Amino acid sequence: MSERKFDVIVFGATGYTGKLVAEYMKNEYGDDENIKWAIAGRNMDKLMQVKNDLGLKDEIEMIEVDSSDIDTLNKMACSTKCVLTTVGPYQLYGSDLVQSCANNGTDYVDLTGEPGWMYEMINLCKEQAEKSGSRIVFSCGFDSIPFDLGVYFLQKAFIEKNGKPAERIRGRVQAMNGEFSGGTIASLGATMATLKEKPELIKVLANPFSLSEGFEGPPQPDDSKVILDEKINMWVAPFVMAPINTKNIHRSNFLLNHMYGENFEYDEMMIAGEGEDGKIIADAMTTANPMGGDNVPQPGEGPSKESREQGNYDVLFVAESGDETMQARVTGDMDPGYGSTSKMIAESALCLVKDCDALPGGIYTPAPSMGETLISRLVQRAGLTFDLI
Repeated sequence: MSERKFDVIVFGATGYTGKLVAEYMKNEYGDDENIKWAIAGRNMDKLMQVKNDLGLKDEIEMIEVDSSDIDTLNKMACSTKCVLTTVGPYQLYGSDLVQSCANNGTDYVDLTGEPGWMYEMINLCKEQAEKSGSRIVFSCGFDSIPFDLGVYFLQKAFIEKNGKPAERIRGRVQAMNGEFSGGTIASLGATMATLKEKPELIKVLANPFSLSEGFEGPPQPDDSKVILDEKINMWVAPFVMAPINTKNIHRSNFLLNHMYGENFEYDEMMIAGEGEDGKIIADAMTTANPMGGDNVPQPGEGPSKESREQGNYDVLFVAESGDETMQARVTGDMDPGYGSTSKMIAESALCLVKDCDALPGGIYTPAPSMGETLISRLVQRAGLTFDLI
């Protein structure tokens, strides 16, 4: 792909999150002559507005692309080493693009949290991606980078100390301040609609190993109800992103040749607190709907710059195997759904293009495709921390 005009094309740059990605690319890499990037979307007038709003240099090209027009998708894919797409819900607008990238040997990163669609794309495009050399990496935002890489980071440290992986890791969200994106909410709605047409996908959504290509591990801990977590002496409640994150983590383990072991267990919940107050808060969490209400953002909408910068998240990981335990912590310095996500997907695209020459074609999650290299980028550039406790 060395002859291609661009390193990265930001597809969906006229949308809320896509514009944040373009802004990040300008601020972090605008003066880097070794990185060639462009913006793409359906409407050239709106692309010009984005270019003017962000003060992008004249040499940042604008490309008109329609997700339903395979010719424009192929033209985009053939002009760049990597397509970074924020155009979701992906099950509505992403399938042709994934196929185009797989056919044309083009790398691809997205923000999907849609496991039913991911399952279909793995079955449809994996063989062609392997053949063409296309590296397709799903879920390069808040779902699922902090969780997928957090487990990877902790397991590597546990193996180094103990000579074997932890049999179980608990993911515990200690803080999450910020809004869910309108795209995430729209994806949930699209998934519910798809299930009516394809009821066979219900089994995919219910199975934590549904993205592990036929591998079935042991029964997993129940993360669907309030419990007292004895390891940390805290009440914990179900976490809304757990159904996608757990599937991605088990897929990562599969792609890493079961680096975490074939009997690995993982569950993911939100910390409510200690004692009676913690129990009350945990019960309240189970009845609240973070994606419901009249004021939730619509696709293309999002919070103010001030609100994004005041957001943050903090996730604890607890590894255990017999009497051995180890803990790690992953944090982000902006709201998860927008500010941090836009930085994570941008660094994922650049990591693939600049740092992963030896990675063969295929369909990946972040940990097995980019691992420590992406962790280093996120710590140095994107405001994340990865620490052993």
